[in-house]
Formats: sequence, structure tokens, C-alpha cells
Amino acid sequence: MRVGFATRTITVPPGAPMGGYAFREGVSAGTLDPLTVSAITWFDGTHRVALALLDVICVNADLTRAARAAVSGGSCFDVLWVAASHTHAGPETGCVPGGTATPPEWLARLTTDIAETVAVARDAEVETTGRVHSGLLHGVGAVRSQPAGEASVPLDVVEVVAGGRRTGVLVVLPVHPTVLPSDNLLVSADLTGAVRRALTDRLEPGTWVAVATGAAGDISTRRTRQGQDSAELDRLGALVADRCLSLLGDGVPAWSAGSTVAWRRRELTLDAKPPVDAYALIAAAERDIRDATDPISVRIAEGVLDGARWAASLLPDAPHSTERGGRARRDIRDNVPSHTVRDRVIPDIAQELPIAAEVAALRIGDVLLAGLPGEPFLTAATQLHPAIVLGYTNAYPGYLPPETAYADATYEVLASAAAPGCAELITAAAADLIRELTQPWQAEGAK
Repeated sequence: MRVGFATRTITVPPGAPMGGYAFREGVSAGTLDPLTVSAITWFDGTHRVALALLDVICVNADLTRAARAAVSGGSCFDVLWVAASHTHAGPETGCVPGGTATPPEWLARLTTDIAETVAVARDAEVETTGRVHSGLLHGVGAVRSQPAGEASVPLDVVEVVAGGRRTGVLVVLPVHPTVLPSDNLLVSADLTGAVRRALTDRLEPGTWVAVATGAAGDISTRRTRQGQDSAELDRLGALVADRCLSLLGDGVPAWSAGSTVAWRRRELTLDAKPPVDAYALIAAAERDIRDATDPISVRIAEGVLDGARWAASLLPDAPHSTERGGRARRDIRDNVPSHTVRDRVIPDIAQELPIAAEVAALRIGDVLLAGLPGEPFLTAATQLHPAIVLGYTNAYPGYLPPETAYADATYEVLASAAAPGCAELITAAAADLIRELTQPWQAEGAK
């Protein structure tokens, strides 16, 4: 199996609108650390597949289509996945619930970046073997809507070996890269970049590092971070890197000489969620806070109140000039991502579209990858194990809470555009594709 890798910087000009947080005041004012597009290619002698990882808030379906068209022109590629790291300190690329159009300037720029980086990776391919290393990561990510619970998530590391030495690693981390605060105006890959830097420093010189965000819809650093600055990025990045190193001592074979690649994908249309009665939720949450008899119940109700206030602030009749509306904006400024705001963030391109979702699966030798759109919850990764699940891939339908989560008015449920059951539909489709790839009489080529 031949594998190639390449990376290049995504240039964000000063003054560019930033994606990531609602009601953020100001535009990009410089760079804390560079954003990148990284590409990994696998070639079995007949078929070639590629994974492009972008440090942006989201990847819309139009960007995936444009990148595939650009890559397929004159190149021997059968499959291209495009995945976002979901950094909240990058450019606004049109990230709203249900998906929308990518701003034209970013559509053109990112398409070019992807195509050129994938081409360089193809030209850098060498004969390799691969191994997969998996384990739990503690102290970095936790379910953000739960005030208590263990702060641990699964961590996967795909190791690439050529000529008897490790040449690269792909880390799949199911944690929102949201350490930096909403008032940060410096471009940054956030936690994703911190992990890349820390792991690069710990591996042999010349070893490439790529980091993908997994099923992180309900997982963030909110309960684990001790600050929201560069020092905290370094601390959390070091925790992830050190855990990766400890996992590299073991592992299972992924591919070798003679291994093949196979793939499947399926396009789905998701039902939209009915409107939310935000003011009724505010009243209910305020009542629950008054009636709560323990601190955990108070914190749960406060989380619902934050989400309900956000929802109310977006209603056409929201009294933004009154105490009620002003308080809502102040209360949510540091916690509500801008991709929960439709017409207010990108009114020029926002449009009502069917909620499209592409589900994809890859088999590379003996390793299985599932590419899920939008923000799947960590339960999706658990259900699809042993496949390694990437989120934020190929389209952005928004948050995808499991059906049982809709009984609680958590922020993710309020912000979701998808109806109950959509997460299960996507997970079931991915499971079907994986099953096809693991049945020998069906596994060759694409469907």
C-alpha cells in the first residue's frame, strides 16, 4: 500500500470575518498559529483514495463537490473525503444548522488548496505498512451538557511505517477544539494545532502528523480546561500527545503490501426539527432553577436556560433592545458558536435548503473508517466500533443528537436543525456501508 502526505498553510487575511462564536465583536486581527490543509492518500496499485483535513469551522456539501471535481480532473482518484477540524478561531465558511452555501471567496480558495495539496501528497507516495492504536484519553474532553461524569474519550492513532521507520501518524480526537474564548481575534487551529505541535515535537524529525476531529458533537474542553489561552492549549496538547506516544507501543496491523482499498457512500435527506418554543423553555428553566434542591440540578437547568435564551434571541420578535434581549446576548456571548446562527451571520448566502447528509465508509486494508457529516455525538463512534469515526466530513447538517437526547432541552438539541431520529438514520446507514465493506463478496470498489 503506497501512502502519501502533504500539508500547506491556509492564509486568512486580516479583517476576515471569523467563524466560531455568535455575536463575536471584531474580525481577524492576526495569527496565533497557522491553519492548515493536510492530505493523506492511499494507493493499492489500482485505486487511490484521499482524505483532506481542513482547519475550518465546517465543510459544506458544495465545497466537497467542488474539491472532488478539482481533484478528479486529470488525476487518478476514486475517493476524496473533506473534513473540518471545527476550529472556532478560523474564517467563517458558512456554518449554519442544516447546511448552506460556502462564501464564494472561501469556496474558491479552499478548493484550490485542497486540490493542490492532494496532488502533492499523491506525488509523495511511498510503499508502507500501517498499524492502528486505540485507547482512552483522560482529562481533555467530556460531555459538556453534563456537570458530572468521567472526562474520558476514545483516542485512535493510525501509524504509517515506511522503510522500517515511522513516517507519519493520523490522530482521530473526538473533542471540540474550543479552548480559546469568543473574544479571541487571532486565527488559530486551537486544540487541533496544539496536538499537532506537541506530537511533532515528540516524534522523530520528519515524521508527519495529521489530526482529525472525531464524533465530538457533545464533547468539549469546557469541563476540563483550566484556562483559555496559549498556555492551556500547550497543556492539553501535551496530554493528547503523551497519550498518543503511550499507545504507539501496541496496536494491530492495518495494511501491508498487497492490501486493497474499498469504499461506499450514501446520500440521505434528513427531516427538519419542528420550531422550538424558546420563551416557554426559558420559563421552565427558570422555574427548575428556583425549585432545584441540589447543585447538579441547578447546573443542568442553567445549561437549558442558556440555550433557550440563545434561541429566543434569534426570533424575529426578539426584544434585543430590552433588558430581556440584552441579557440573553450577554449571557451567551462566550458559549454559543456562530454556526448556530443562520441569517444573522451570513445573510447574503443563507438559504433554506433540504438537509442533505452524505455518509461514507472506507476500508484500507483491515482498517475501517466512517465519515459522518455534521456533528455526530460520541455514541455514534461507540455504535460503529471498531470503525474509526470522523465527524464534520463532506457536509454540515449541524448537531446530530441521538433521539433520546431530545427529551432534554440541552444546547445541542436546541441548536440542531435535524429532527429526532436523524442521528440513528445516519449511524444505521454507516453501519450498512461498513457491513458491505467487510463482506468479501461485496467489498471491491465503490457503490
